[in-house]
Amino acid sequence: KCRTGPLDIVFVIDSSRSVRPFEFEIMRRFMMDIIGSLDVGPNATRVGVIQYSSQVQNIFSLKTFFTREDMEKAINGIIPLAQGTMTGLAIQYAMNVAFSAQEGARPPHKRIPRIAIIVTDGRPQDRVTEVATQARNAGIEIYAVGIQRADMNSLRAMASPPLEEHVFLVESFELIQQFAKQFQDKLCGVDMCMTQEHGCQHNCISTPGSFYCECSPGYRLNMDGKTCSSIDACADGRHGCQHLCVSTRGSYSCHCHRGYYLNQDRRSCSMIDYCSFGNHSCQHECVSIPQGHYCRCRSGFTLQPDARSCRATDLCNGVDHGCEFKCVSTEGSYRCMCPEGQQLQADGKACSKCGSGHVDLVLVIDGSKSVRPQNFELVKQFVNRIVDLLEVSPHGTQVGLVQYSSRVRTEFPLNKYHSADEIKKAVMEVEYMEKGTMTGLALKHMVEHSFSESEGARPLSHNIPRIGLVFTDGRSQDDISEWARRAKESGIVMFAVGVGKAVEEELRAIASEPVDQHFSYSADFTTMTHLVENFKLNICPEEGKGVTEIRSPCECEALVQFQTNTVAILQSLTEKNILWARSLAQMTARLEDLEKQLAHKK
Repeated sequence: KCRTGPLDIVFVIDSSRSVRPFEFEIMRRFMMDIIGSLDVGPNATRVGVIQYSSQVQNIFSLKTFFTREDMEKAINGIIPLAQGTMTGLAIQYAMNVAFSAQEGARPPHKRIPRIAIIVTDGRPQDRVTEVATQARNAGIEIYAVGIQRADMNSLRAMASPPLEEHVFLVESFELIQQFAKQFQDKLCGVDMCMTQEHGCQHNCISTPGSFYCECSPGYRLNMDGKTCSSIDACADGRHGCQHLCVSTRGSYSCHCHRGYYLNQDRRSCSMIDYCSFGNHSCQHECVSIPQGHYCRCRSGFTLQPDARSCRATDLCNGVDHGCEFKCVSTEGSYRCMCPEGQQLQADGKACSKCGSGHVDLVLVIDGSKSVRPQNFELVKQFVNRIVDLLEVSPHGTQVGLVQYSSRVRTEFPLNKYHSADEIKKAVMEVEYMEKGTMTGLALKHMVEHSFSESEGARPLSHNIPRIGLVFTDGRSQDDISEWARRAKESGIVMFAVGVGKAVEEELRAIASEPVDQHFSYSADFTTMTHLVENFKLNICPEEGKGVTEIRSPCECEALVQFQTNTVAILQSLTEKNILWARSLAQMTARLEDLEKQLAHKK
């Protein structure tokens, strides 16, 4: 066997029509004899076979087979193409395809000799000189074997130098088997690693007429071509380790961070479930983390200083409970309460709505640039919470909305919508105006237009209260005093609500008397919900008091009640007079008795 080292050998076999069947069988035998003398294997010599005529056919590539038995079986299965003789095309295919890394050729840095053995019996029908030169320049050593009618000039044009060692001409196909032994010696040659001091640190690999050094697995050859350095298998980043890559000799292993373990794929990591050990002592929930675990309480509970037990939380202070009047914490939960005289609604949060009477309410909201879009959405929510207080109906309370900045716009008049749901939907669809703050102009618009009968305000003769609520977040850019005065003089009850940089002097100028009951202020948009309750107590005063009931003395029920109360009072007085008379008689009898006793003693 040839033991001089690994080779990449590709047989390029002429199967043109000039090669007769029995001659092709001799070529099969020739290839098998050569292969039989080689030490074949994935890390030893690799062999590929292509045949050509007018076209090129790959029989098997360098990566296909690694045993002589598989190679011989494939060679015996070759069916000749029996066409022309396109030798140049075959060399081109060998260079571009057969000796590519995709087809099993080992990379150039491994310095594995690439050998092409071309066997032909005729003159090429295409040019071979140029493509053969390209192949040799690409590192392919070409042996040209001609039989019978082969053209010597073409053989010399294809073969590598020195030509006397790479060009062979055989007189007949019968003699090619005898030539195989001679050719075999050319391939194997002398083991150069045994005949001279090679200087390789690890392994010396003999090649025909030369040798090269190779490193053991886990090492790479240095620039001097002889010494070796260990390979950092983690450095190229292709290790696939999720956490840590640790290099070992010629290989690597994956490791995980503390608190994780390596999965069965030996690359990915999973966090250790410390809670599953069953020794955490958490009253409610155990949560695993890479450093161990911690205890967590269910919603409505707070973790105690021992970091294990839980206690009910005062949810009224810890969540957005939504209670309209008062929130009362219970064990792990909370409930809403209403003031005396009011009932909790079906939602469990709101209290009974304002039922004191019907009003025409116009809300005038600031849409200036200083409000900002996110706060304007909070203003709209504030408006809708006020609407929730009211009994809106065609003949009950009516609501209109005006927005202002540098100009004034009626969003919807008093007679536009007749239910709270319609109004709230329209409010949420209002678009933010931005720009300036012309509060005086807005008040003028409210007086002249919003409370006009053409926009739905009921006549003054109906005695329906007219209420205006002005919402602003800053100083007005025009005078407000005149139209604030006119609004109140026209019978409109004015409320002023200020947020942030609103000016108290202006709010008081807008508000009706008593001023303290008609103006409110909040430092921030997110904390202005309490203003809704203030507004409710002022427009629904009997619900704030909860005890006083004022009734007309002319109503029938009132007269009956008055008569009943009067009779009760008179009866009470009569009973008291009878008792007084009895007491007086007893006292008189007592005095008479005392007088008799005094007279007797005298």
